[in-house]
Amino acid sequence: MIRIEGGCHCGNIRYDVEWPAPLASMTARMCGCSFCIKHGGAWTSHRDATVRAEILDAALVSKYRFGTETADFFVCSRCGGVPLVTCSIAGNDYAVVNANSFEGVDVASLARAPASFEGESTAARLERRARHWIPRVQVRALAGTSSMSNSYAGRDRP
Repeated sequence: MIRIEGGCHCGNIRYDVEWPAPLASMTARMCGCSFCIKHGGAWTSHRDATVRAEILDAALVSKYRFGTETADFFVCSRCGGVPLVTCSIAGNDYAVVNANSFEGVDVASLARAPASFEGESTAARLERRARHWIPRVQVRALAGTSSMSNSYAGRDRP
């Protein structure tokens, strides 16, 4: 098991991932939607991984939703970083992490693959996430408001 740390630029959103495979096998999916392009999203997940996230000040974090409104993009309002996305399916939380937010990993060495989810139905999207996203997720706010704000704008589909 490999432990990978990451987070937003200012450190307000921090996470660690227990990754069950060699880093050489990791692929960062480059989503082609306008949000991911503008925010440097290079999403990765492993069905057998675990992610634990801590938010130092939840008042400085927005959970941004767009498109199908089925995923929460954790956006730090202090530095603009988007290190983590979660989705709740049938009472279980799933996540992907932004490989561009890794620390101590040469992200340029990771395989990159284009990803397009255009035309995918909401049901198919949730099924895909349940199969491929990280199924063991813990997000804990250490200070600030316990219910982070949601923002619903844009129409691209992650």
